[in-house]
Amino acid sequence: MTSQFTPRVFSGIKPSGGLTLGNYLGAIKRFVGMQGQMETVYCVVDMHAITVWQDPAELKTATREVAAGYIAAGLDPTKSILFNQSQVSAHAELGWIFNCVARVGWMNRMTQFKDKAGSNAEKVSLGLYAYPSLMAADILLYHATHVPVGEDQKQHVELTRDIAAKFNHDFKADFFPITDPVIDGPATRVMNLRDGTKKMSKSGESDMERINMLDDADKIAKKFKKAKTDPEPLPETYEGLKDRPEARNLVEIYAALNDMTPEAVIAEYPGAGWGTFKPALADLAVAKLAPMSDEMRRLMDDPAEIDRTLMAGADRARAIAQPILEKTYDIVGLLRG
Repeated sequence: MTSQFTPRVFSGIKPSGGLTLGNYLGAIKRFVGMQGQMETVYCVVDMHAITVWQDPAELKTATREVAAGYIAAGLDPTKSILFNQSQVSAHAELGWIFNCVARVGWMNRMTQFKDKAGSNAEKVSLGLYAYPSLMAADILLYHATHVPVGEDQKQHVELTRDIAAKFNHDFKADFFPITDPVIDGPATRVMNLRDGTKKMSKSGESDMERINMLDDADKIAKKFKKAKTDPEPLPETYEGLKDRPEARNLVEIYAALNDMTPEAVIAEYPGAGWGTFKPALADLAVAKLAPMSDEMRRLMDDPAEIDRTLMAGADRARAIAQPILEKTYDIVGLLRG
């Protein structure tokens, strides 16, 4: 059924805590690579950020930082639609309709809610519990056929597919596409530089755990050179990294930064010691990332220009979203003037 829809990509990044290398390799780099392949719609999902408390001034700055990160990485706002979610009210409106389509049992299975709420589930916001249906609305509001996601977000795309299928079935209308998740390439899930079993996070205890997209060349090099490894050199084959999470993480980061496969990295550095590989990785990371961090800082020195870019993108997003929302209202039977 999805084939009847115009091929369109939608994805978004939450503005909370600053961008990391994980955001770049797991998302933004892939977003940029999809430009020109089909219509691309990219969003700063600021409404998702407020499911937990955000300082209002810091939220605005973080929203601009994500937009600057998109642009500095090569996303062209004239080729892609780039905007922040809260400027297009149709996201919240369709989100409510999907709250009435999604089942509580589906929400209870969402592992990310369980991870974030922990033992404190009774005290978290209703928004944190229900945000997967808003995420489905983000995607389906544009009849998106493809969503580039990391492995840890795949469950949310599966929920989106369930919501689309149930809506279509309940209202006997083949209206929403059954969206495909796009998960490919090395380092789609970048891990912590101090603990290769944990995802690189904006909220980690130590700044040395992550590469921030605003880090300068010296910080980038220092963090990779001090990244945790194990005593053994690199193996002769990629399979030899199976039970070596820190080593595997650094090899996969190198591969993703240099558009290689991890197997090709091992073929280039078979048996290399960390005194050889980590400086090489640091040099590569500086060459690829430092120009982006410089451009991000330049962009953020002119917040009014970022705001104008997001406003223009929101106008283009509304032109797609509003007719889809209005048709959804008609299908559901909501009376409008």
